[in-house]
Amino acid sequence: MADAPNDGERRADQKERSGDGQLDDRERIRERRRLYRQDHSDQHPASTRRWKEAHPERVRELNRRWKAENLERSRELNRESMRRTTARKRQLADKRRRVNDASRRWKAAHPDHVRDYHRRWAAANSDKVDEYYRRYRIAHREELNARATAWRDSAPEKMKHARKAWADRNKERTAEIQRKRRSDPDKYRADLDKNAAAARLRKRLVRAGLPPKRVHPSTAGERRANDQTASDYFTDPALPERLRQFTAFTATLTDEVIAHGDRMLEFAEAFVAMRVRIGLPAVDAEQVMYARAAQVVAERVRRVDFLTSREIAAAIRSAKSAAAIVARERRLDEIKAAVKAHIQRHSARLRADADLENAVRARRGAPKLLTDLLVVRCALDEMLETSSSKRGPDGVSQRVANQVERALLPSLARLSPGQPSGRESFGR
Repeated sequence: MADAPNDGERRADQKERSGDGQLDDRERIRERRRLYRQDHSDQHPASTRRWKEAHPERVRELNRRWKAENLERSRELNRESMRRTTARKRQLADKRRRVNDASRRWKAAHPDHVRDYHRRWAAANSDKVDEYYRRYRIAHREELNARATAWRDSAPEKMKHARKAWADRNKERTAEIQRKRRSDPDKYRADLDKNAAAARLRKRLVRAGLPPKRVHPSTAGERRANDQTASDYFTDPALPERLRQFTAFTATLTDEVIAHGDRMLEFAEAFVAMRVRIGLPAVDAEQVMYARAAQVVAERVRRVDFLTSREIAAAIRSAKSAAAIVARERRLDEIKAAVKAHIQRHSARLRADADLENAVRARRGAPKLLTDLLVVRCALDEMLETSSSKRGPDGVSQRVANQVERALLPSLARLSPGQPSGRESFGR
């Protein structure tokens, strides 16, 4: 038993010597590898690269393990790498800036050489220039189209002359385009329908005694300018408040003119007469009346700060139109009431005159008219003779007379149920 400690000591000494031997072996292995890399410096990088390419998973695993075991060293290496990269980029940027500044100064000092160089390069590389222009047009198509459209809109006369000159130079091409359009049955039928509709409209206007339709032809540039103006107007953030103020101002002005128009017109006429008496030039009394009405309404409504002079003028036109409509309706109602009262007072005599008129028409060979229609016409003529109004441009218009006849004939038919209800025309 006495030899046991000695055996343990011997085993510990052997283990220590074996550990020292392993460390020595590792050092020898590292030294041999270092010497190998030193002796084969031209082959070792290539073999290392081939091994890494053949074992990517092994490389990633080794890198991951090394970073996990040497986290601080990995971070330090990363910081050093970023410092080197930043310094290298800064040096390159400084060098590029110095070169560009020197090139810019040289080009400013030698413009002729620069132009000659560009000219020679473009002549020697025409295919590249065409390719550059093509790619630029593809990448900036909308910008180029907008620039060309803006130029055409800014020079309408030049474009008009250019189009006319092109049409004169290409008459055959123009005729071919027209023939191609006419050859399409849908487009040809659409053109015929459009022309037929325009002809029907002209005939209806002529029969109604109205002036022909006046269409102002507008160019594409004018339409684009109008669209842009409308877009700017409707996208204005102040538009809702402006429309509210315009609506309120127009409605208030219309009510003011309808309610007090006659009194305001008398005041305006007195004002114009006073101006003439003191030697000032005469002005239109109606314009004075509407100017005063607009001033009164502007002081009465809550806000008009967004309204412009054009919108005030539009409100005046709207009020003037509404007042004219109300005046015509009042005048028509007054005439209808007066004619109806005249017919009720002189019914027997007017019917006798109507029978006499039909007898005269029959003797002349003209067709008879409804008795009620002749009664209304006679009553209207007699009523107008006793008043200051006359038929014609300065008095009661033919349209108003026809409206009175159509309004009173049903009531006369109800008063005289035995009268024949023929459908003769109201025309004279």
